[in-house]
Amino acid sequence: MNQNQQKIQNPESPIAKTPQMNDRDFTNDILATEKYMTDSYCTYLNEASHQALYQDILTIFNETQNAQRDFYNLMFQKGWYSIEPAEQQKLQQTYQQFQGYSSQFPYNNGNKPIQ
Repeated sequence: MNQNQQKIQNPESPIAKTPQMNDRDFTNDILATEKYMTDSYCTYLNEASHQALYQDILTIFNETQNAQRDFYNLMFQKGWYSIEPAEQQKLQQTYQQFQGYSSQFPYNNGNKPIQ
């Protein structure tokens, strides 16, 4: 990361600095749990063979994914979660790398098989 690029973060909401868990700790723990749960549901959805159960788990997955996003947004708003901006050069390199892969796809932009 360039030295003139800084983390993207809101001002941090004050929290008690004690050995006991505080709001930030609880929220971070919930966010980690939600991430774990969505990963697990995703694995199930990729391997499910029973359609009705698949639909039930898909509904639960969507609810869990939305809760995860809500906790992320809460932590970001409170300044408890920061992100680092991507360097433009790395973005361009990655874009070019994957743009080259698109010629290998069996479908064109119209989603029709290439003849």
